[in-house]
Amino acid sequence: MVLCTVLAVAALLSSCHGIYNDLEPCSQGVRLRFVYDYNMEYANAFHSQVDCLALLVYDEQGNYLVTYIGTGDELKDENYRMTLDLEKGSYHFIAYGGLTCPKTSFSFKAVPGIGSIMQDLRVEMHNAGRVSETDLHPLFHGSLDMSVDNGAYEEATVYLMKNTNNIRVVLQQMNGGEVDDKNFTFRITDDNTLFAPDNSLISNGGQVYAPWAQGQRTVGVTEEGDETVTVAYAEFSTSRLVAGNHTRLTITRNSDNAQVLNIPLNEYLLLLKSDHFDKMGDQEFLDRENNWSLIFFLDNNHNWIRTHIVVNDWIVRINDAEL
Repeated sequence: MVLCTVLAVAALLSSCHGIYNDLEPCSQGVRLRFVYDYNMEYANAFHSQVDCLALLVYDEQGNYLVTYIGTGDELKDENYRMTLDLEKGSYHFIAYGGLTCPKTSFSFKAVPGIGSIMQDLRVEMHNAGRVSETDLHPLFHGSLDMSVDNGAYEEATVYLMKNTNNIRVVLQQMNGGEVDDKNFTFRITDDNTLFAPDNSLISNGGQVYAPWAQGQRTVGVTEEGDETVTVAYAEFSTSRLVAGNHTRLTITRNSDNAQVLNIPLNEYLLLLKSDHFDKMGDQEFLDRENNWSLIFFLDNNHNWIRTHIVVNDWIVRINDAEL
């Protein structure tokens, strides 16, 4: 079902809407389909990943008109369409998936209302500026410009992009043995918590991400079979990764406060693109891939062996350790 505020509807529609018993239903508008296929599989995952939907409607001048909401099982239906009764005119639609759910990790800086304009729209991660150790609720964004002018319901599609990432970091001793996660402090730093209407990032001050989960896992035994191989892992949930941002992953050894590694995270993630997706732009690659795993190998003194890492199960050999 579509929900909207009475004031917003009154401002948008002067001659028709089903909410008023004495007016005829509109005979024109749009029926919107929502698709999330901006992923590495190029497959529509909207119905399995988006659990709530907010659609903001602006007029041609960028004035806010109304918000439509979709929730619940209706979004899981592959035939789901959001029907909007609209008068003749040009409109700009901005869609957010995951923003209006009870467990959302993001919210409007100021809830859009009558009198607000599109350029003032801001979406911010909760507790921005504080250390985030939360498994963020997924956030999606999409937009569409279109006109209503033919006296019927036009079909259109809003394509969404995912703005949240899960990053799993694994430390493994090169020659086997045990790595204890409690011996290390894992952190990611970025500036990626505030979004503009076009989904670009606005500087909002530094953000520190701590793991939302970490621990140890036994992955087998050494080749000689005489020692168990136990790795340490840390799992992060972050907002959008943007090429050109100074995103860094640091791992500190607690015993002496020495940095085991301090790397430009996005550049290391993009090492995978050069192997198989060299025709894809850097930003598209970072936006399409939202689940990352990195394995770093340590020597017997728990120092990082800088010659190679594993990114999403692909071995990447590094010639320039300073990358």
